Amino acid sequence: MKIEGKDVRAMWFEKGAIKFIDQRKLPYKLEYYTARTVDECAFAIKDMVIRGAPAIGAAAAYGMVLGKDKLKDTADTLRKTRPTAYDLFYAIDHMLKQIKSGKDALKAADEYVEEIIDRCRRIGEIGETLIKDNMRILTHCNAGALATVDYGTALAPFYIAHRKGKKFFVYADETRPRCQGLLTDWELTQEGIPHAVIADNAAGHFMKIGEIDMVITGADRIVRNGDFANKIGTYEKAVCAKENNIPFYVAAPISTFDMTIKSGNDITIEERSRDELAFINNAKVMPDYTQVRNPAFDVTPAKYVAGYITEEKIVEKIEDLGIY
Repeated sequence: MKIEGKDVRAMWFEKGAIKFIDQRKLPYKLEYYTARTVDECAFAIKDMVIRGAPAIGAAAAYGMVLGKDKLKDTADTLRKTRPTAYDLFYAIDHMLKQIKSGKDALKAADEYVEEIIDRCRRIGEIGETLIKDNMRILTHCNAGALATVDYGTALAPFYIAHRKGKKFFVYADETRPRCQGLLTDWELTQEGIPHAVIADNAAGHFMKIGEIDMVITGADRIVRNGDFANKIGTYEKAVCAKENNIPFYVAAPISTFDMTIKSGNDITIEERSRDELAFINNAKVMPDYTQVRNPAFDVTPAKYVAGYITEEKIVEKIEDLGIY
């Protein structure tokens, strides 16, 4: 991704530690977090220093390097951080297999991360073909370079299309309660892509008045029948898109596809703390007596999806990927 004109990654491994752009501080401050231990890596994932399914997987891969002398304990610790994002578990299992086969842990992790970045680049190149001049495209949450180490999933087609000279406009949902739409805003600003942030509950309005031509989101877990989990609020965007005859696409690498789960009914949905809703930038916005429910994700049924943008191709049905 571009930061002040320079190419920067969301995370990397350096001198025995994992370096992260601290996404809790964006877009107001650009600061970095360093994880030197497995527990510090687990904190970074759990507390959303790093977020986005592919980036969580990459962090877990490097976390396995930090804890390579106690593989089982390390894997157990990292698995407990975020239950919904499948890339986390995919990366841990991959690293266990590679290290047990005798491969150097850091080399295996580096290769895993480079592969994820390359897959995201290919998602961008394939998804870019959907974008036509003068399109207005809605996205939800942040599925850009910050969420995937580089390029992104949902945002990757935007970057490739923009670099090819296509003219289009992006609507970015603010994505409460963590306001991750501001991360999308920050990334698109760095890249120079025209866009606007809208309130989550404004998306249906813009669809109804004809100002949205397409929706592209990322995913945290896609299961066997095509149902998928993504940031809370995705489901309602998909329903509104269907009602208004707007194509809704999901962009994700194969590492996000969990073929062990039959349908979205069986996806574990993470619930997070009350404080995420009750406070904004450390300012209390709800009284202490207010009861809160805070699911981090929802599940969108496959019937609302026009296609899945992967690093191999765009498909209407999961079986067309041949990954069963």
